Amino acid sequence: MITRRLILAGAAALAFTASASADDWKAKYPELTFAVVPAENASGVTERWAPFVNYLSKELGVKVTLRIANDYAAVIEGQRAGNIHIASYGSASFARARLTGVKSDAFANDINADGSTGYYSVFFVKASSAYKSVDQLKGKNLGLVDPNSTSGNNVPRFELDKMGIPDADGYFGKVVFTGSHENAMLALSQGTVDVAANQWTSDDDSTLAQMLTKGMLKNADGSAMKKDDFRIIHKSAPIINGPYAYNSDLPEDAKAAIAKAFFDAPAKDKAAFDRLSDGQKKGFHPATTKDWDGTIELIKFVDALRKKKAS
Repeated sequence: MITRRLILAGAAALAFTASASADDWKAKYPELTFAVVPAENASGVTERWAPFVNYLSKELGVKVTLRIANDYAAVIEGQRAGNIHIASYGSASFARARLTGVKSDAFANDINADGSTGYYSVFFVKASSAYKSVDQLKGKNLGLVDPNSTSGNNVPRFELDKMGIPDADGYFGKVVFTGSHENAMLALSQGTVDVAANQWTSDDDSTLAQMLTKGMLKNADGSAMKKDDFRIIHKSAPIINGPYAYNSDLPEDAKAAIAKAFFDAPAKDKAAFDRLSDGQKKGFHPATTKDWDGTIELIKFVDALRKKKAS
């Protein structure tokens, strides 16, 4: 005879089994490493990401450790080795990871304040300079970010090719990889380079805007530089915002939990979420790896340019 007590006991047993099953991945992965690329200096990255990583630890029920990668390649190789479980990628570095066989699956990217999910690569010059277009910069110094940066190398080279400049290194007097978006703007402000490639979403959402807010850019007399001290002389077509991606080998339960924690973040810990972008993002947009197929084609094009120059 089936009694209500038996039914309730059975339901409780099923619920316990489901809960235990859902937590099985935590026994195998008691700690997850979340890596981010060095868009700014190390202390700035830590201040920006630490609250969000603490939120992830609380939501997932396992320790999440923040890793600030030395460069874009370090994120790629860390995921290849399985040492990085979650990564914040640029579009080009994610495409490079996929092209070279890294097992990484995109699950989200940022939603901008206006609801869009893209940004731009721009060429900045100082407003006090005479330069109004790229064709006035032949023989001058160009500051790039990193070989695997989307807005700081790959898209700029694509844009230059469209302008009839397939060999940036031959056109400019010197091409310098500065190592981060912040360093590129510092090099421009200090006169080390005459033009710098960088990322830009809007006047209030860019590396330049973040640096100006923090008072990081100074004039020769020590006074703080302002937005009007810089001029954009070229803007690319929109670029898809870079993905957040987890290691393909993670259990499906872990992947689902990670994605849910991201999508819940704006409501569950708004302060931590807003810190990521100085309040300039609305949330996370569900994404799939195929969303970056177009970026893979861009990387192949830039690789072909480099090979053509070398031959």
